[in-house]
Amino acid sequence: MLILAIIAVVSYLLGSIPFGYLLVRVFRGEDVRASGSGNIGATNVARKSPLLGAITLILDALKGSAAVAIAIFLTGPEILAWSQSNLPWYPDHPWSPMPPAVATRAATAALFAVAGHIFPIWLKFRGGKGVATGLGAFVLIAPASVLATAIVFVAVVAIWRYVSLGSVLAVACFPFIVYLMHGYDKSRPVLALISATSLLIIARHHENIRRLLAGAENRLGARSA
Repeated sequence: MLILAIIAVVSYLLGSIPFGYLLVRVFRGEDVRASGSGNIGATNVARKSPLLGAITLILDALKGSAAVAIAIFLTGPEILAWSQSNLPWYPDHPWSPMPPAVATRAATAALFAVAGHIFPIWLKFRGGKGVATGLGAFVLIAPASVLATAIVFVAVVAIWRYVSLGSVLAVACFPFIVYLMHGYDKSRPVLALISATSLLIIARHHENIRRLLAGAENRLGARSA
């Protein structure tokens, strides 16, 4: 329990680093929350500067990956034998699922990193929407499922040209894709944590969902209202 508590705190603090806010403040001298959608994520930052938006996307994903990597490291002896031949990025076993105990801690890190991004303590709990941070976290836990989910996102955006719709539908599908594809079907704590993270991201898109239902959401390439 102590290790889980440490993982949760460290992951939250990593996730709460507001890269989008900091980049716009440093390089543009502006508060990104005062324009566009008002959040600190890459999409809103890109309205100020496409380059800063791309950097924000990368950094937000990396903080999710860092949180999971730290959680894996903190598992100690449980990870050693498995890590020598089965890390997600290991060439001979690129899609191997983690042992359940390790995956539970990694998924805990993912949940709290996303929570930190959405509710950063440094910005009075007003943050981004968590998609990039979740992507960075889960690419280390379930890379094959992330790839399949990315295909869902691209397909939805290509057909309907709503980035928010693609994000919501892809995130909603993710726990089911993990269940079907990645070997965590018998690991209820892992699936529960992944589902909780997905629900948190979807809930953060509540304004987008309302605009989609009202037909008022901006399509990709359209100017913001």
